Amino acid sequence: MSDHEFGGTDDLSLPKATVQKIVTEILPPATGVSFSKEARDLLIECCVEFITLISSEANEISEKEAKKTIACDHITKALETLGFSEYVPAVLEAAAEHKEVQKGREKKANKFEQSGMSLEELERLQAEQFAQAAARHS
Repeated sequence: MSDHEFGGTDDLSLPKATVQKIVTEILPPATGVSFSKEARDLLIECCVEFITLISSEANEISEKEAKKTIACDHITKALETLGFSEYVPAVLEAAAEHKEVQKGREKKANKFEQSGMSLEELERLQAEQFAQAAARHS
């Protein structure tokens, strides 16, 4: 696999602050160990390589199945094919959590649709309720 298949790994990265936060949360606080910026940047490069490797393998699996979308099943098969089967349970758990979050978001969207009110009507109602609350507390 060449870097050209994915436009080069130089343009890919992860948010540095988020990676630093995750590393800080994982490191045991009692040890007083710190994580240098160079180590963080190397970790990010390794993560990008890993994601690229898994994505490439999952893409090949989906193409063999004549699918146009990479599914969770393709990711788990890629992990197994590449010798990372111990990650499969964590991936399936994360996928299940993501599905639950999505369901919650869909319910919120459906409440708006089921209200039968336009956005303008809802904004007017909200403004009235804010005004009533302000009047009660003044």
